[in-house]
Amino acid sequence: MFEMIQAGGWLMLPILLCSVIALAIIGERFWALQQKRIAPAYLVAQVWQWYKSQSLDETHIQSLSRSSPLGRILAAGLVNRQHPRDIMKESIEETGRQVILELERYLNTLGTIASITPLLGLLGTVIGMIKVFAAITTQGVGNPSVLAGGISEALITTATGLSVAIPSLIFYRYFRGKVDALVLKMEEEAMKVVDVMHGERETGRDNVI
Repeated sequence: MFEMIQAGGWLMLPILLCSVIALAIIGERFWALQQKRIAPAYLVAQVWQWYKSQSLDETHIQSLSRSSPLGRILAAGLVNRQHPRDIMKESIEETGRQVILELERYLNTLGTIASITPLLGLLGTVIGMIKVFAAITTQGVGNPSVLAGGISEALITTATGLSVAIPSLIFYRYFRGKVDALVLKMEEEAMKVVDVMHGERETGRDNVI
């Protein structure tokens, strides 16, 4: 492995650094974007129970805000529950935009890695081929070992760059789709609370929204 890295030249270092960063981001996002952490299934029903029993106070709202991103969004609306529906909805949307930014954390970095690592590999290819032609100019084509060094550098950097870029792009697309699905879920749950509190939606059986 070390011999391959050494043969790939100095461009292997930024490519390998990108691979470490991408791996860290992928692991962190897998842990952070679990639905049970972002939008717990029981949360809206819990809010409704508090509201129905008239126990929905500042303490419950603060606890809700600290519980999860969906809790923050619901808490922003509940603070304004005495105001008209539009005010309540607007406060939810403002907090929702902040939550979306947090859900998308590091994804731009992952997308950038997916974009630049093939270019780094291509740059390695160009540098390797320059070395090949320089060797041909000075020594001719009679020394295969000199030519092989430049060619191997070109191929190794290209292969390594693509090996980092392809999974990075796959996970970038996956996490973008997951964020979109979570945002849609939180929007639906928040609108349930708004509509029920303003009499525009009926509760289901057992008073669960």
